[in-house]
Amino acid sequence: MAEHETHYHDVLVIGAGGAGLRAAIEAVNSGVSVGLVCKSLLGKAHTVMAEGGVAAALANVDDRDNWKVHFADTMRGGQYLNNWRMAELHAKEAPDRVRELEAWGAVFDRTDDGRILQRNFGGHKYPRLAHVGDRTGLEMIRTLQDRAVYTGIDVHMECTVLKLLTDGDRVVGAFAYDRERGRFRVFHSKAVVLATGGIGRAFSVTSNSWEYTGDGQSLAFQSGAALQDMEFVQFHPTGMVWPPSVKGILVTEGVRGEGGILVNREGRRFMFDDIPDNYRSQTADNEEEGWRYTQGDKSARRPPELLTRDHVARCIMREVREGRGSPHGGVYLDISWIKSKIPDSEAHIRKKLPSMYHQFRQLADIDITKEPMEVGPTTHYAMGGIRVDGDTQMTTVPGLFAAGECAAGLHGANRLGGNSLSDLLVFGKRAGEHAARFASGNGSTDLPKDQVESASRWALEPFERPAGADGAGPFQVQHQLQEMMQRLVGIVRTESDMQEALIGIQSLREKAKTVSVAGNREYNPGWHTALDLPNLLNVSEAITRAAIERKESRGGHFREDYQAKDPAYATFNIVMRQGKNGEIEITRETIPQLRDDLAQIVEENK
Repeated sequence: MAEHETHYHDVLVIGAGGAGLRAAIEAVNSGVSVGLVCKSLLGKAHTVMAEGGVAAALANVDDRDNWKVHFADTMRGGQYLNNWRMAELHAKEAPDRVRELEAWGAVFDRTDDGRILQRNFGGHKYPRLAHVGDRTGLEMIRTLQDRAVYTGIDVHMECTVLKLLTDGDRVVGAFAYDRERGRFRVFHSKAVVLATGGIGRAFSVTSNSWEYTGDGQSLAFQSGAALQDMEFVQFHPTGMVWPPSVKGILVTEGVRGEGGILVNREGRRFMFDDIPDNYRSQTADNEEEGWRYTQGDKSARRPPELLTRDHVARCIMREVREGRGSPHGGVYLDISWIKSKIPDSEAHIRKKLPSMYHQFRQLADIDITKEPMEVGPTTHYAMGGIRVDGDTQMTTVPGLFAAGECAAGLHGANRLGGNSLSDLLVFGKRAGEHAARFASGNGSTDLPKDQVESASRWALEPFERPAGADGAGPFQVQHQLQEMMQRLVGIVRTESDMQEALIGIQSLREKAKTVSVAGNREYNPGWHTALDLPNLLNVSEAITRAAIERKESRGGHFREDYQAKDPAYATFNIVMRQGKNGEIEITRETIPQLRDDLAQIVEENK
């Protein structure tokens, strides 16, 4: 057996973004020992990319807001495929989680009377996003990281988990390696929380960083846990498409929330062309009214740029396909136009959107106070993921919990902007609390040495293989997968394209089994990529098979061959489990009927 270090914790948290940090803090406060594993450095998490704000019905800007309206907005945005218990808990508990974050030292922008300021965002009826300029996610990570370090959590940085260890049907730890030296580490624990984020690196154009290879979803699936609604991938409408130095980088929805408009190559504001009937009463029908809304006029209706992300993304793609797009396959997002509305617009933009201004000034030589940005849809977020219990965040495998983007349920078919950060806080806390309770209430387990030995042998195989005849290494296989998924299972899908993708995924699986790497185990990016490939392939196949199964268009899932919503698909989630021979088994799980009081809330807020 290859040498390895062994670490013992009551609760092991895998992933150190907002959900992982919040889970770790709650678990250690419950009196158990906690280990926190992060694939990169502590603080380098995708939570930082959530720049616009954290959604919570504090009602500081508009006193008509409350948890019931937030609940109804979330359900409507998710096309009612949400786990409604999670949507209820999220709406009720988000304000307390934000105030708690403030008590721990988070600094928010303020109203004139000193309360937390809130801004407009797509899909939210009232100004609801508590924010710190356009750096909200960064402030959240800073605050949670300080709190976690203060509590004395054991942190294992630059460490990648390759396999979850099980004793019977219960998860009892994880097998991992450290990325710097390539040494194996074994974590023995009584409970595990997955908070590994999303799957964006399965696509070629994405806002996601290199870490987001679907690790948590794949690890859970291979351990017997169920996946849910994997077809729902959110393509954020505004990622930079030009210049190449910033391709895929997110342009926060806060730009549109502060008055930014979308125009095509003809200079026309095209979002007024296609307003869904169910949003027409809430959406401005002229430029002036939309502007007044962004400035806090309660009598005005929101601009069409603040419709749900899936709708805005499809409208952008329509302009591109019909020849009205920008030179590089996008459209223009213009915040500089507000100079006609505000005397000192440049200072206003730099104050409200400091990160956007400095980021694109330095990386792309674009001054957003004077010129538009060239943007288009970028793979951003996975609504689907690991199936969990709404109250406890336990998966279908005992001892295994999940929170944040890798867990499914809250967002249904489409996530509203800002709900991701409140999701992290609400369900990160719940996952940590119930993982600690599980660890305290269940006895110790044996470490499965045979699983450790098997995992270590598998991890070293790429060094032992001869170079393939076609010369395809791990980077080439990853690139081929990303290009194929972007082309065949992207924002617009068809049966024939996705069947072709399944054949391609199977072919790439065979290639991934034969890739070889040179050198040694000390920081070896080729080896790391070879070990990531099975996770990328697993989530790519799950997304594709679920998308084939859902023969309709709903939320983040758009079928060109089935463009309408089908009521027959409105009552169930598509759930996947691993069969005895490793194949994917698909079932349709009926969504429990909405509780009467919650159904009334939805009806009242239609």
